[in-house]
Amino acid sequence: MKSSATIFLAAFLALAGSWGGFVLAPQIQLGRAVQVKETGSENLYPLARSGLATRGAEVYRANGCVYCHSQQIGQEGIHCEVILTDAGTNIAATSAGVYSVNPGLKDKLDKLLESLPQTITTVPDMNAADAPVAALQAGGGKAEVRIVPEGADISRGWGKRRTVAQDYLQDSTVQLGSRRVGPDLANVGTRITVNAALLHLYAPQAVVTGSTMPAYRFLFEKRKIGRVPSPDALELPKEFAPETGFEIVPKEEARVLAVYLASLRAEAPLFEAPVTVAQAAVTTNTNSPAK
Repeated sequence: MKSSATIFLAAFLALAGSWGGFVLAPQIQLGRAVQVKETGSENLYPLARSGLATRGAEVYRANGCVYCHSQQIGQEGIHCEVILTDAGTNIAATSAGVYSVNPGLKDKLDKLLESLPQTITTVPDMNAADAPVAALQAGGGKAEVRIVPEGADISRGWGKRRTVAQDYLQDSTVQLGSRRVGPDLANVGTRITVNAALLHLYAPQAVVTGSTMPAYRFLFEKRKIGRVPSPDALELPKEFAPETGFEIVPKEEARVLAVYLASLRAEAPLFEAPVTVAQAAVTTNTNSPAK
């Protein structure tokens, strides 16, 4: 009996500890999360998705998109850019400040001050930016600091910053994904339009040569062109277009899925995920696998 009681107690404690760690603690930490204001703005984040996008999320899940695409951006750190935005009226003093911060710019000072704003130096964190900012402003100039997240996902153009719990507040089913047969989609809405998403769903190789993404043609209808072509018909390259007299029109499932994809944006600056850098340039290859 003693042995049975010990086993029961050990099992109970193990289950209780697991439940506390995986269910109770996250609920205490995140269960009461609400919309917050974006850093430096009165805009609330995140906004609820539209009805069409919410329906599209179910189509996304039903078709297994989560098995090939993640929706989570990683980040490996940050650096800060100290930027001179205004030289002020005492150009000599501002030039001296620039030289003291970055002597390597000595021969470029005149040209640099004619085309502000300009990045003067890069430092590893906000604390290290205090001294250069003070030096630039000592002569009457104006300077600011931009936080620039770093990481492989960010350098690929998949997002401005790492994703955090706040980004998923309005999603009833969080579709993080764990594989990247295709690119991360956390911010795909910043890279494609609804029409581009529809084209990609019907004929991935029409968008990306050699794409391994399957064509979701069952989400579309091939039909004869009526008296006038449908305004919703896809504009397909010749090699992917149907025979003369026919057109390809998206079904409702394709429409809402495309709206959902276009709604995916997790880039607002937040307290826990600061960013002030301009949006990174991205490749038009939205189906290239992670490297």
